[in-house]
Amino acid sequence: MEKVIINSYEEFEKLVGKQIGVSDYVELSQERINLFADATLDHQWIHVDTERAKVDSPYHSTIAHGYLTLSMLPYMWNQIIQVNNLKMMINYGMDKMKFGQAVLAGQSIRLVTTLHSLTNLRGVAKAEIKFAIEIKDQPKKALEGVAVFLYYFLTSSLFGG
Repeated sequence: MEKVIINSYEEFEKLVGKQIGVSDYVELSQERINLFADATLDHQWIHVDTERAKVDSPYHSTIAHGYLTLSMLPYMWNQIIQVNNLKMMINYGMDKMKFGQAVLAGQSIRLVTTLHSLTNLRGVAKAEIKFAIEIKDQPKKALEGVAVFLYYFLTSSLFGG
């Protein structure tokens, strides 16, 4: 799917209620899981001990940290959309986020997004993005929720009127 290019609030507003896009798949390899464990100091065996996981885990494999799965959202989001004429974009929050299924080491995930709502907060666009992180060849989603971003456009004239 081609990246969506947004140059103004009005262009963004036309996407409310519509699917914005779908990212490419990204593999959550054991190496990536181990690096995340090192970065977060979360070395729970179910994530990093491949031999023990084969025996003691109900998945018979190590699994990605839930927060690793979530942390891939900005990378995949940037594959879907490009918002121009910005001073900055800020991650504002998450709503109704639920983990649905563990991602096994070596599985691939992708992001599917819909623009749930867009609000003009005195020149700042508050975008609520309904998202699902899907696991390749699996019917159940790894993660679903609403990501809230604040987009600070360079000039308020990009808000129309």
